[in-house]
Amino acid sequence: MSLHTLKRVQTLPVTIQAAWDFFSSPLNLSVITPPEMKFRVLSKFKPGDKIFKNMLIDYRVNPLFGIPMLWQTKITEVDAPYFFVDEQLKGPYAYWHHEHRFREVSGGTEMTDLVQWRVPFGWAGDVVNELVVRKRVEAIFNFREKKLNQLYAEPQFASSNHR
Repeated sequence: MSLHTLKRVQTLPVTIQAAWDFFSSPLNLSVITPPEMKFRVLSKFKPGDKIFKNMLIDYRVNPLFGIPMLWQTKITEVDAPYFFVDEQLKGPYAYWHHEHRFREVSGGTEMTDLVQWRVPFGWAGDVVNELVVRKRVEAIFNFREKKLNQLYAEPQFASSNHR
């Protein structure tokens, strides 16, 4: 089974604290996930709840072909407001490790996502990854980038979070 990697870098026109406040809320993940994935947080969180080390988050998601799956991640590392890691405990991947990094830059905050994953089923999973899974992961992060650009272009969102 091969380890696959995707890295994305995006600059957001907000302070590092505002970026952290958005991304450290488990409830905001559904906002930046493509609607066709029918992503739903099952864990009971309230607005304002923030991630912490060893937090477990349960989701229902339709990652491929409209098939619903349960997905559980664990927050394994947190260094607010600069860094956190989520790892899949249960879900569609044999391995999933997602690093979220935030760094102040001129004009806002640079956000870097580094995702590493393995698809189950050995060499057959690697074939499925090349045919379907990699494209799907890329599409999710393409949607996320566009959605964040839209959100931060909205006056009420930008004005409450802008530098």
